[in-house]
Amino acid sequence: MIPLTVLAKRDIRKLTPDELKAFMVEHGEKPFRAKQVLEWLWKNTAGTFEEMNNISLATRELLAKHFVINGVTVQNQQLSNDGTIKSAFRLHDGNVVEGVLIPHDTRMTACISSQVGCSLTCKFCATGYMERKRNLDAAEIYDQVVRIKEQCEAEYGTPLTNIVYMGMGEPLLNYANVVKSVERITSPEGLNMAPRRITISTAGIAKMIKKLADDGVKANLALSLHAPNDTKRNEIMPINEANSLASLKDALKHYHQVTGRKVTYEYIVFESFNDTVQDAEELFQISKWIPCKVNLIEYNPIENADYKNTGEAKLMAFLKYLADRGVQTNLRRSRGKDIDAACGQLAVKEKAEAV
Repeated sequence: MIPLTVLAKRDIRKLTPDELKAFMVEHGEKPFRAKQVLEWLWKNTAGTFEEMNNISLATRELLAKHFVINGVTVQNQQLSNDGTIKSAFRLHDGNVVEGVLIPHDTRMTACISSQVGCSLTCKFCATGYMERKRNLDAAEIYDQVVRIKEQCEAEYGTPLTNIVYMGMGEPLLNYANVVKSVERITSPEGLNMAPRRITISTAGIAKMIKKLADDGVKANLALSLHAPNDTKRNEIMPINEANSLASLKDALKHYHQVTGRKVTYEYIVFESFNDTVQDAEELFQISKWIPCKVNLIEYNPIENADYKNTGEAKLMAFLKYLADRGVQTNLRRSRGKDIDAACGQLAVKEKAEAV
């Protein structure tokens, strides 16, 4: 006799409030129980039904019979000499992604991942050499923030202030889940973080930048530019072949027109590649498209590529060229380089655990 297939329980956090309410009513529970459960799941970040101590045992057993909470756990944690904390987060299916807590005098920033691996193959980025296995769901993205928030409070006794979607993966290729996670993170029924403290970083997908604006997503936008013309950008970022600077210019103008927000250009300064005065001039011309600021980033070496960070003198000259022309320019020094937690270095080295 062929045994019946046992269906996996559904993750309760994938239900909408209306679906959960309907489930409660269907099973003889009061509709307000759904609101209580949702508060436990998102605001109180419960990892088990047993934690929901203002809900009856019978109701908790009912939930456990039908649903699971596919939480994210810290598989491994490393502390850098500069205080940066990198975590390998284990997902319910055994896959692993990385996230980083970056401490600063004026802010505490969580750098979180949106995909297991990445499909964009940027030549300077360690994640780009990994296979993209799957998208993270909104709850898995949310959980990374929760875990890093816990680390921040435990290690530094201070709240998490900022979130950047700059970890593993391309956020705009996981658009629906990223947007849903932002909604949860900023909701009073979630972590209640200010939208102005959240930044979504993209390698440059023009149509999705427009969609961010049209959908009214409450978060800042950063474009990983890294080269000031199509020829150089094509060389290090193959995504540019289908999303040229001209198409990005059009998308960014639309974004600013709809949202009124400025954009941040992220620009890694590579030795003998994009660090000349001519490159700075081309970047200055790009800065005229819409109100913006430029983050110049030190390059962090990876095993698979032989790019180098430009010298200090050239870096400062590049910064001065932009600043002298009125461009708001910041220099982002590497953090967590000794534990491969710096920008562009995230690539899971721990093996995924079997489930």
